[in-house]
Amino acid sequence: MNIAKRLTLKKMAVVCGLTACMGLQTLMASDVQASTAINFTLDWRFEGPSAPFLLALDKGYFAEEGLNVNIDSGNGSAGAVTRVATGAYDMGLADFNALIEYASANPSSGIQGVYMLYNNTPAAVFTLKDSGIDTPADLVGKTLAAPVFDAGRKAWPAFAAHNGLDVDSVTWQSVDPAIRETLLARRQVDGITGFYFTSLLNLEARGIDPEMITVMPYSDFGVALYGNAIIASEKLLAENPDAVSAFVRAFNRALVETLEDPAAAVKHVKRRDALVNEALELRRLNLALDAQVVTEETLAEGLGAVTQDRLEQSIQEAVSAFGLDVTPDAAQLFNTAFLPELTERTVPR
Repeated sequence: MNIAKRLTLKKMAVVCGLTACMGLQTLMASDVQASTAINFTLDWRFEGPSAPFLLALDKGYFAEEGLNVNIDSGNGSAGAVTRVATGAYDMGLADFNALIEYASANPSSGIQGVYMLYNNTPAAVFTLKDSGIDTPADLVGKTLAAPVFDAGRKAWPAFAAHNGLDVDSVTWQSVDPAIRETLLARRQVDGITGFYFTSLLNLEARGIDPEMITVMPYSDFGVALYGNAIIASEKLLAENPDAVSAFVRAFNRALVETLEDPAAAVKHVKRRDALVNEALELRRLNLALDAQVVTEETLAEGLGAVTQDRLEQSIQEAVSAFGLDVTPDAAQLFNTAFLPELTERTVPR
């Protein structure tokens, strides 16, 4: 065999060896990507605010972190907390105040918030301008409608306390979420409580001109409550804390990308549910980002973070408003150890 032929065969062997090696590496990478399954529950339906979660899933950010993530819709924050508490889900998105309430009743639950998505509670009071109700003081003697589990209704004592109102100064009408805004649009109640980015759009959908709507966000009227947070189960935190960190990194990456281009991000919601109105969900997403995600605190502390003083104040406020018997410890409720570096959590300008 001549030298040229031997060199050719040698090169072929090397190439084949490299190809086999690369194939093995690919298989190993696939194994790593599928090594940790995470079942994640949202707090509500697939809507604009769920865009960063779905973006991270569709673009492979979770997979790059070695996670095999499944995301399901939810039926409320209390349900999301229960799903995680029972082990049906490993992680979820829930109103942090629902976690406070659960932890008060179940001190040994071990569930923790690991990323504060909504720096402010989205709860707000909505009235119509032609009712003459423009300030908290104007609510005295009026009737407000909301489901019994509504975040704004449950936190009403905090809103009332900050604005010099007696907690019993309004009458509550318990209603199904589907007809809450309809009752206000028909002037059958004086006001409602609801999430800012949900009730506002629902009122518009019922023919109410935005200029005719008065909104009193709880966060603008003294209430220090935080909003929705990513939570993790006690089991996952104890057995695989690296997976929690990986999930948070991937989500944070997607959230920054969502802030940079909300219109592109909301397409992932449409991809998940073809029936959604993309333009409407883009408005909902932008409302949530502008009012709940980008705040003075997140501009200073970074996305996902909390400040210790406010965290303790918000827990005390929730305990008082909900009439809870036990005050959960702040360090047990929110764990900052899983947050990425501040440089990665900086709000894009």
